[in-house]
Amino acid sequence: MIDEKGTSENPEENNSEMDKEKEHVEPTSEKQAEASVAEEKEEEKKDEIPVQESENKVTEDSDAGEEQEDHDDHDEVPDYSEFSKEQLVEAIKEVSKSDDFKKTDRIINELKPVFDEIYEAEKKEAFDKFIAEGGEEADFAMKHDELNERFEANYQLYRDRRKKHYKELEHQKDDNLKTKLDILDRLRDLVDGEETITSLNVIKEIQKEWKSVGPVPGSQSKTLWANYNALLDRYYDQRSILFELKELDRKKNLEAKNELCVKAEELAQSEDVPYAIKHLNDLHDEYKHIGPVPKEEQEPLWQRFKAASDAIYDKRKEFVKNLKEIQTENLEKKEEIIEKLKPFLDFDSDRIKEWNTKTKEILAIQKEWEATGQVPKENAKEINKNFWGNFKYFFANKHEFFKRLDGMREENLKKKQEFVDKAKELCESTEWNKTADQLKGLQRQWKEVGPVPEKFRESIYQEFKAACDKFFENKRAGSQDAQKEFEENLKAKEDIISQINGLEPGDLDQLEAYEQAYGKIGFVPKEAIQKVKEDFSKAIQDFIDKSENVLNDEQKEKVKLMAQITKIMSGPNSDRKLNQKENSIRKKIGDLQNDIVTWKNNMEFFASSKTADKLKKEFEEKIKDAEKEISLLKKQLRIVRSID
Repeated sequence: MIDEKGTSENPEENNSEMDKEKEHVEPTSEKQAEASVAEEKEEEKKDEIPVQESENKVTEDSDAGEEQEDHDDHDEVPDYSEFSKEQLVEAIKEVSKSDDFKKTDRIINELKPVFDEIYEAEKKEAFDKFIAEGGEEADFAMKHDELNERFEANYQLYRDRRKKHYKELEHQKDDNLKTKLDILDRLRDLVDGEETITSLNVIKEIQKEWKSVGPVPGSQSKTLWANYNALLDRYYDQRSILFELKELDRKKNLEAKNELCVKAEELAQSEDVPYAIKHLNDLHDEYKHIGPVPKEEQEPLWQRFKAASDAIYDKRKEFVKNLKEIQTENLEKKEEIIEKLKPFLDFDSDRIKEWNTKTKEILAIQKEWEATGQVPKENAKEINKNFWGNFKYFFANKHEFFKRLDGMREENLKKKQEFVDKAKELCESTEWNKTADQLKGLQRQWKEVGPVPEKFRESIYQEFKAACDKFFENKRAGSQDAQKEFEENLKAKEDIISQINGLEPGDLDQLEAYEQAYGKIGFVPKEAIQKVKEDFSKAIQDFIDKSENVLNDEQKEKVKLMAQITKIMSGPNSDRKLNQKENSIRKKIGDLQNDIVTWKNNMEFFASSKTADKLKKEFEEKIKDAEKEISLLKKQLRIVRSID
């Protein structure tokens, strides 16, 4: 019967694959005592699987974990020289959670120097500015930067986790050593004892248990392996009556290894080279742990398995070669993209719309840049410097434009303050009609003046509104005919509501005319305000319901929006509320646009896998829905801005 190490009870026929491992192990005192049969088996070593010496083979005595680690070294690490500071922080945040410490070490070694370079550049810039402004070198201190702190926090988190991992690994190796020493003692007792009907099964269980135990300290590994192998050799040498079972096992091993050859040959046909390399490692590990096959099949079988492996390694070489060619093509594309940026360097305008148009164009060029793949590493730094230098130059000019725009807003603030002062002078007047016309004129002029600085926008408006409201409240309280006018307004609104209720389904033009007429009607008695609002809203909704099969979704939304605007315009503080409505729509558009940019950036980090493809599809659906909603919101914005 063959065990997983390939030893046999018959010393004349034992063709142990493990003898080859013992050629590289210095004998210990225990091995000298337990491996006395070694000299008698020199002839049998001809049956062993030969050690391959190509750069890509996996030897029979190599460690599976080392094989995996070797091939993992070929995993491509992103070119972090193209990353922004924010992207670097997100990248280290992601890898700091990884449990693949060897791979992450390589990533950190690529990532951190790029971040340090950015930090040192920022520090030098801050220092030069500090000195230029008259500061003393000894007084310089780098200002607080949240991104720096987040980067260092994630970097320290990874170091702490890595230290803890390797400390625990060493403890685990010590525990594994104790376990394997205990297994050796049990195996020695079995070898030295008398053969029983269950001995072979016990040996098999011991072999499975040995294989399941993880690595031990390196200084003990070879000695343990040699003693374990020697004890197994003794066991099978002493039990020659099991030779026939051994031959049966060899045939089963042949079947198992033939299956591995088929799998390796299938991998050799795969176009997914990284996938093939990864799974080939697993096949080599299985091949190693399956016992020996019949002598005449050993060499042909190994050559078949090796041929499939070599075909995969040749593909890997071609893959790396093609990758270099693709990167060179990407370099040429990026140089062409840089040429597209040059006209933006001289752009100037005094109109926000034109700056926004150019911004969209340059952001489209940025997307084209980001969609272009990696370039050769030796060219990456210089070409990135050229692109981002030109890119930032445009936005620096844009910043200067808006700086000038801020000056204009200060002028607008002065004009609006004059309107406030004039409104305060008029608010106590009792010349109702004349003063009302004057204040309405001020309100029209107020709308014509452009925006003011954001921090004064609400306060200056409230001050102006308060003065106007005070006059109109006085006018309302002092008017003898006010109540009669309110009653007439109520009747007029009720008439319009009745007419809306009688509209034919889908008659949008007439509905819009009624809505405009409704919005122009003045105040109603206070006790009727809520009810007339509810009746108006119900009439609009009833119209939508009975037009269900006539109106499309966009028309329904337009009707609802016009109804909202009508109620706003017919109520108090209509200008402010209309501005709030417009700002609310703009904010929704901005939030959705930011979400789209974030989702598109996240999609660039997805690797090629089924899970990543699924996530990418979900993000594409989100982007599609958001763009649809933005289109609808822009239509709503045009409606709001069209209100006089």
